[in-house]
Order: sequence, then structure tokens, then C-alpha cells
Amino acid sequence: MNRAFSAVPAELAGKVVRPDDRRYRLLRSTYTTVGNPAAVVLPESASDVAAALRLARETGLRVAVRSGGHGLSGRGTNDGGLVIDLSALHRVDVIDRGSRLVRVEAGARWAQVARALAPHGLAISSGDHGNVGVGGIATGGGVGWLVRQYGLTIDHIRAVEVVLPDGTAVRADAEAEPDLLWVMRGAGAGAGIAVAFEIEAMELRDVGYAQLVAAVDPAGQTLRRLADVMARAPRELSTAVMLSSRGATAAAFITAVVASDSPSVIRDAVEPLLGIGDVMVQQAHVVPYPELVPPLHLHANTGQMPSSTTNGLLTDMTSDTARALITASAAPDPVLIQLRSLGGATHDPAPSDTAFAHRHQNTLVVASAFPPDDRATLAAAWTPLAPHTDGAYVNFESAPDEATFARAYPGPTGTRVTDLWKRYDPDGVLRPRPPA
Repeated sequence: MNRAFSAVPAELAGKVVRPDDRRYRLLRSTYTTVGNPAAVVLPESASDVAAALRLARETGLRVAVRSGGHGLSGRGTNDGGLVIDLSALHRVDVIDRGSRLVRVEAGARWAQVARALAPHGLAISSGDHGNVGVGGIATGGGVGWLVRQYGLTIDHIRAVEVVLPDGTAVRADAEAEPDLLWVMRGAGAGAGIAVAFEIEAMELRDVGYAQLVAAVDPAGQTLRRLADVMARAPRELSTAVMLSSRGATAAAFITAVVASDSPSVIRDAVEPLLGIGDVMVQQAHVVPYPELVPPLHLHANTGQMPSSTTNGLLTDMTSDTARALITASAAPDPVLIQLRSLGGATHDPAPSDTAFAHRHQNTLVVASAFPPDDRATLAAAWTPLAPHTDGAYVNFESAPDEATFARAYPGPTGTRVTDLWKRYDPDGVLRPRPPA
């Protein structure tokens, strides 16, 4: 039974937003989901996070944790519960320029991170939108614009400052709490609330940026040639592809990012893409990295993009896989199909190094459908695609369930994740699913 907020902890004075507060309208929801929580707490420190968890226990309210609010599952909000919104925890500090070690608080957004690191000539590969919060990516994986050069965001996390569900503040690194560090890098949502990360950034100021459009043949040869190009591509090149079909005509809209400001490196990386078929280059130039995740992206999340999304990882682009992708993108009801390059540095860690075990796949396929019949539309489009996939990425899933867990955390990885979730959160305060 929930009690009224008659005894808010002193450290949370002015930081608890209820429905009668004028701030509530802009804090209640996430990007995909309109929520009606009983209250939103805006902690400014690890001790505030602990106080918020204590408040949830005392009132009997279930907890949702939010860093940026872009999570596709909408679990950054709820109805009738308590939302712990980390947006006030947004500092970005360079700890050691020589080793490129930076400290980033979990409520920062990647536009803020890119802007803060740019004067130091540093960058972190960090998703593809400036409004995405650090905490969600840095505990789930991190497939960004620089993914093939840098790897996943989690691959460069050296320490995490965590508040456990019982309110204990812990620093997890390779020497202290190595198990907690392991699970926070890929499956952190069920173990604790990350409040800050120490991340090794990369040397980077400007990048090559190109946009291309390629006609896609029904047999899928264009997509197979694209996969072949990416298999041989230098690590500096990362791509994101959106498939679009109108009737019998299909096209691939390709965004190519080259982690270099050298014109020759950029040219050599991008030119092979011109050989995949009938390709038109819309634009190609050198830009500062922050332009890819600009402050213009920073906005309130008010449930403005309701959708259903699922995903899978591909090891090989076979003819059958390519045809299945084209068929899905040409479904009678609109489905957005995206292909994001992996490979390169994402293959460097061993599968057991982090809770993200998928270290041999080369492409992330993301499928999204939109109201009014988004769930049924997505299911119809994804069913023929699913047999071609090999694993999944937890952050691109709208409705995570037992099957999603098994795909995202296969075999021994899933067993270890479940065991550690039970160890660090025995009461299931944060777990996104009941343990097996």
C-alpha cells in the first residue's frame, strides 16, 4: 500500500516532483512512452539516489530509472510508481588527459559529452543522437558513429560508481568489485544504478561524413556487396543504413562516418561504397565530431515517438538474409529497417570480457513499426527475419521478455548475469525481468 509523501527525506527537499508541480509535465514521460508516475525524483548525488531508493521502499512504490529517456522499452517511466531521473547528474570531467580518462555522470546526454570533450581533442563513440543519455548506453552496450574504430562504449569503461538497490554506494573497477564491473558493462539495468563512469576516450576532433543513396535490387545483391565492402573496410569506417521501399523500388540510405580528418583516409574508406551498385553521393565533407550529436538534439521527452522496435545481430549477409531484409522493408504496412555496422574493434574483446557477449557478428538489424498497429505490424515483418539472426542487443528492444533475455545474454553469459542480478538486487527492485 502506498503512503502519501509525508516524510520525504531531507536531502530530497525540492527534488521530488509530483503531478501538481509545473515541472511534472516535462518529466513524466520518455521518448516513446507517456507515463503517469506518482513522483519523479531529481537526485544530485549518489546519496540522493540512495535516499530516493529508501523513499521507494518506505512508500511501496516500484522504481523506474532514467538517464536520458530515449530507451525504447519506455522503462524510464511508469504509472503510479517512482521515477529516479538522473538528469541533474551531468558533469563531464577530464581526469587524466595523458591516458584520455574522463569521468562522465550517468545523466549527461551525449551532445553534452561531445561538447565538453571537443576542446580536449577527445571523443567517445556513443550512439547516434545527442539527446540519448549516458547511463542507458553505458550499461547496455553502445553502438555509436565510431563503433568499428572505437568499439562499444562499454569496452572502454574502466570504473563505474554504482548505488546498489539497498542504498550502498560502490565503486566497481577491475580490482574492487570486478563482478559488478562485469555486469554493469552490458547488463547493468538489473544490478544497480550507475551514477558515473570512468571511460577511456579516443583522440578525435574531426571526422569524415558522407551520405549516399543506393538502389537495392530485389535479389539482395546490393546488400551483399555492401556487407562485403564492410568486411574489408578499414576500422575508421562505420555505417548506418536505412532501407526504404515504395512498390517495387527499394533504396538504401547510407550514412558513412570515417574516424579521421585525413582526406585520403576518408576517400579510401568511402570510395568502395560507390561500387555496391547504382549509388548517388548526396554529400561528403569533414565535420567536427560534435556535429553528429549536436546540442540541437537536446529536447524534453514527452512520449512524442510511440513505436515498437526489435532487433537481431547478423553474422553473414546471405542471399536469403538479404531478401528477407528487403521483404521486411517492403511490407504492406510501414516498417523501418536499419542496418548498423559492427566488426572492427567490436570483435577485439573476448565474449566473456563483458556482459555483451556478441563479438563475432557484423551487423545489427533494427526494425521499428509505428501506431496504430505497431505491435502486429512489427511481428508480421520480423517473423521471417528472425531465423537469420544470431543474438540481440538489449537496448533496441521495446518489449524485453524471457526470449529477448536469452538472445541478448546467451548461454553462460545469461547464467552469470542472472546470478549477479540476484546477488546485487536480491529483492528484484531494479531487475527488468524476473530471474529464471
